[in-house]
Amino acid sequence: MLEFIQLLNHRYLSILNQSSNGDYKIKYQKRIEQLLLTEAFIRKGRLINTLSKQPLHIALLGPTQAGKSTITNLLLNTECAEVSPLASYTTQPHGFCFDINIDASNGLKQYFGRFQQLQPLETSRDRYDCYKLNEATSTSHLLPSCILWDTPDFDSIDSAIYREGVLRTAALADIIILVVSKEKYADQSVWDMVSMLESLNQPTIICLNKLSEDTEELLIDSLKQKWLTARSDKFPEVVPLTYQKQTGLPVWPKSQQTILIDLACKTNHQFHSQLEQELIKKYWQNWLEPIIAEHKALSDWKELVETNIIKAIENYQCDYLNHPLHYDAFHKSLAELLNLLEIPGFSRALTGVRKAITWPAKQIMKLGRTKPTTPHPNQELILLNQLAEHVLIDLADKLLDNADQPYQRLWFKELSRLLRNQKQQILTEFSTAASSYHIIFQQDINKAAQNLYLKLNEQPLLLNSLRATRATADAAAITLTLHMGGIGIHDFIFAPAILAVNSLLAESALGSYMQKSERALKTHQYNTVKQDLFINCISLKLLALPELLSTTNHFNISTTQLQSAANKLTKTKHGLRLL
Repeated sequence: MLEFIQLLNHRYLSILNQSSNGDYKIKYQKRIEQLLLTEAFIRKGRLINTLSKQPLHIALLGPTQAGKSTITNLLLNTECAEVSPLASYTTQPHGFCFDINIDASNGLKQYFGRFQQLQPLETSRDRYDCYKLNEATSTSHLLPSCILWDTPDFDSIDSAIYREGVLRTAALADIIILVVSKEKYADQSVWDMVSMLESLNQPTIICLNKLSEDTEELLIDSLKQKWLTARSDKFPEVVPLTYQKQTGLPVWPKSQQTILIDLACKTNHQFHSQLEQELIKKYWQNWLEPIIAEHKALSDWKELVETNIIKAIENYQCDYLNHPLHYDAFHKSLAELLNLLEIPGFSRALTGVRKAITWPAKQIMKLGRTKPTTPHPNQELILLNQLAEHVLIDLADKLLDNADQPYQRLWFKELSRLLRNQKQQILTEFSTAASSYHIIFQQDINKAAQNLYLKLNEQPLLLNSLRATRATADAAAITLTLHMGGIGIHDFIFAPAILAVNSLLAESALGSYMQKSERALKTHQYNTVKQDLFINCISLKLLALPELLSTTNHFNISTTQLQSAANKLTKTKHGLRLL
């Protein structure tokens, strides 16, 4: 699941960086923060499972100038954290190992991932992918043994560039100290963060800092109302902090000096894996909204392609296979049958007769021509190329019609651009494949003629009658001219010889076999054109176009990846279903 969450986060970031849509920026930025928090919380779970004993982590979170660093020093009873009147002074999470050896925090390098641990004296304010860790040598009666984290603010303008560190530290914490001041406690950013952390189920206290006289009760009541609006759990204990006039430092109330030690005793990692599941479930459908929209767009695209391919095949069947004048495959088979009907021993003589008979026709055809005779155009190839081009034109129009749907706008727009770029190549490859099919399919035509001839050998009288018809000058001239390309198949089928052969076959005992042979050839031709041309050369290439969409503009997360992640989400490590 961690890998899928990271993938989601990466895709959201890529799209956010490319998008100029303000609505998307706000919505996607919020989801990125949710993903970062979830990723960090899952990493914490791995840390818990890897190391048998984990140090306690306490994190101070709050808006800018709320006094987080000051309270860090108060809790540690020393001046460890840098304090400044400047906003956004703290830009990196800073951990202080109190009453524990720094070596106990070795697992943090694995937890923080790409974040680098800086050395204690190393400073690098311009880097935000790092954290600091120091040992605190002081004594304090306010803290249990722990790593106390001082964090950057999460609400300033500059916080966008270091907010990830805040979220990672918040997810790591076993106890949260929310630091707010009377000036900042009502800010919406505070309660957005408080709401986001609810699913982590962390014990929390609120430090109400910079209090003045007679404001405590009013502010605490207001805090409670806002907490109950933002979250569904119990309102936490509030620690009011007033400042000494002499030192200018806050004073921790004596009645609450053991509050953190008491909370530390109640921390329990036993249900962490269940909390991970609940956190993911809370945002799961929201995260997947644009991905599901892409899957819907992909499904619509597949349906468009399938519909247009089916329509093209139906048109091929109607305008060629079932057309009485255009369909020529079986007639070509009959033409081959005429050649097979040569009377044995007379083929050489008949060849001479053909040349003699067809010579005048060929000479007449040459008169007045300055260019060589071009072959008769093939109706099937013309139709196939027209149908292929029509499929692509119609799909291009449909893509533009679908480009106004939410989430799918950019998907269909870029797919339309890809289709325009690939159109000519697809048509060229289709045309080449169609020509190749046309040549190769001649073998099937010849085979049909041979099967018919073998069947005729079982009917000697009919075979001799057909051979007598074949021996005529008309048949010799027609078949030779047909193979030369001087006439088309449409002229051939009206020739007396072929009419005679066709009539004899149809009226003979082989009539039903001839019809069956024609249907078989037509079915084979239909299936070949459908699979080798429309599916392999057009459909598969069109369905592969979405794979070329840029991952910087689209999620491109497959249904298989999504289903695999969903399967992990519905089960705990022990196989108990949660959804």
